Amino acid sequence: MKQFTKSFTQQESIPEAGIEAAIDVMRSGRLHRYNTLPDEKSETDLLELEFAEYQGVPYALACSSGGYALHIAMRAAGVKAGDKVLCNAFTLAPVPGAIHNSGAVPVLVDVAEDYCIDLDDLEQKAAESGAKYFMLSHMRGHLADMDRVMAICKRYGLFLIEDCAHTMGATWNGQKSGTFGDVACFSMQTYKHINSGEGGFLTTRHSDVMARAIMHSGSYMLFERHFAAPPAEVFEQIRYETPNYSGRMDNLRAAILRPQLADLDAQCERWNARYRILETIFNRSEKIHIPARPEKEGYVASSIQFSLPGFSTEQIQAVVKQCGERGVILKWFGDNVPRDYTSRYDSWKYIEAMPQLPKTEKILSTLLDMRIPLTFSEDDCQLIGEIIAEVVG
Repeated sequence: MKQFTKSFTQQESIPEAGIEAAIDVMRSGRLHRYNTLPDEKSETDLLELEFAEYQGVPYALACSSGGYALHIAMRAAGVKAGDKVLCNAFTLAPVPGAIHNSGAVPVLVDVAEDYCIDLDDLEQKAAESGAKYFMLSHMRGHLADMDRVMAICKRYGLFLIEDCAHTMGATWNGQKSGTFGDVACFSMQTYKHINSGEGGFLTTRHSDVMARAIMHSGSYMLFERHFAAPPAEVFEQIRYETPNYSGRMDNLRAAILRPQLADLDAQCERWNARYRILETIFNRSEKIHIPARPEKEGYVASSIQFSLPGFSTEQIQAVVKQCGERGVILKWFGDNVPRDYTSRYDSWKYIEAMPQLPKTEKILSTLLDMRIPLTFSEDDCQLIGEIIAEVVG
């Protein structure tokens, strides 16, 4: 019987250039981003400038986590307590958590068969809810039809915040994920596309939004030391009325991240090569459904999702158990009990007037998820795919 023996949580080591840069920061003792000489750029400043250039946007802010970036994106956008915010029902808990943290009310939108947000339901709820904000989660790296998304946002006057935790480096029709909306947030948590343990980016083209985000991040009155930022005069209007929510990135994490950002596009190709091996195996199975990726989607597949249509709860649980016994770790998004990082929308009990979303529940009921760490070789992915196909078939 085929058996897999590697860990699904073991990531590649930090590049030597990042380790050396981190050691230099530690030897200097200057870990705080504002511990600089006049006009000196810290590691955090350099990281922000490099990420802004990579994304092709004027402003970037490095934060303590992706979840924190989502929170201050809401605040900087002007979301007030009681405002309605459209968001995916199929997402991870930090997304509705960020909306709740701002005092706003999530309006959950169904998932479609391709695991993206259901654009028909989005349009209907945008019309009916009166929401003026939309937090779009590119969940598990799947990009919805961004042409239609932007048409809906324009039609209903929606301020769009893109949650790009799983799509750093991805594109739609050649345009980078995170450059469609008004604000974008990214994660550098260990299992994301670049790894500092925890970390986040907030990017925007709006000078007033970035000025508020920088103040929220805990700049005190040191905003003039930011380089991927609007000019000082933009801060004059908001500096006394914007609260400090301290969530800065430090120079140690920035030093670790800069070489990884430089290698990001090459890493994305490595992920996709592994994904395509698994995709090919799954497409041979009559029992496994894996959506075809749209031609316009330049995806980054650091994980893979597939469905087992017609399988009962007991059969899904048996697949997860049997794969686990053979060393292949799958996560099930249909479980009514939150486990690990997965949770179904109806487990977020803090949402008032929780909706019933039978379509979402049906799709999630057979949806499985698996990480593809780059510590796996292409041969490893071939073996993993064969094990899953054997267990399912």
